[in-house]
Parts: sequence; C-alpha cells; structure tokens
Amino acid sequence: MLEGLRFHHIGIAVFSLEETASMYEKAGYQRSDSIFDPEQNVNICWLTKDNAPLLELLAPVDDLSPVNRILEKNGVSPYHFCYEADDIEQALIELRKQRFVVVKKPVKAIALNNSRVAFVFHKNVGLVELVEAPAIISK
Repeated sequence: MLEGLRFHHIGIAVFSLEETASMYEKAGYQRSDSIFDPEQNVNICWLTKDNAPLLELLAPVDDLSPVNRILEKNGVSPYHFCYEADDIEQALIELRKQRFVVVKKPVKAIALNNSRVAFVFHKNVGLVELVEAPAIISK
C-alpha cells in the first residue's frame, strides 16, 4: 500500500454492540459510549486497551446498514482495517495507481470527531478505510 499510512484500527461488524463489547470488556478492553453514525447507518463503539489494537464495533441500525452484508455472509467478523493519512486526497490518488477502487469518497465521520474518511477496496487486500489526520476517536 502506501508507506506514509499509519495503522489506526480494526473495524468489526457485529449484531449487537452490547453482546460483543461485553466479551472484550472481560478481556480488559474499555468501551466508549455508543455513537450513531447516520452516514454509515450504524451504531459504533470503540474498544481500547493498553498495548492492543484499537477496535471499532459497528452494528446495523436497520436493513439498509452496509454491515448487514458482512454479517449475513460471515457473522461477527473483522471486515476492514483503517489507516491514518495526513492528506486523504493524495492517499486516494496513490492508492488508485495501485488499482484500489474507491468504494466511498471522503465524508466526515462522527465517530472520529468529524475527520474525513474514505473506503477503498483491492482484491488482494480487502476493504480499507482511510481517515484523515488527526484521527481522534469520539468517546
């Protein structure tokens, strides 16, 4: 991918924030408050733990939520990795050169304090979210 991207989090599709978060809390993760993201039509919570990757749980709000397809096919599972970019537009240009397809153009993400995010896909990598720095999670 790109040398300048920094790993940010793993996105996990879940049926229920409460049920999945409680399992991680038993493993020492701290859970944020739930956040409704109207752009993605999902409820989100963050899970943090010292010396562990940041996790984003995403639960569908209704039948139109994009995570439903993942849940129907795979059940609860990780479905994207997120990387932080200093310049999201330039990162998208460079990723297109590597044959990544833009799935969702940059939009503000409420769960990341309105930093812009975009989604790209590559058949050999999968779904990748880009978040423009500074990528600070909403709590």
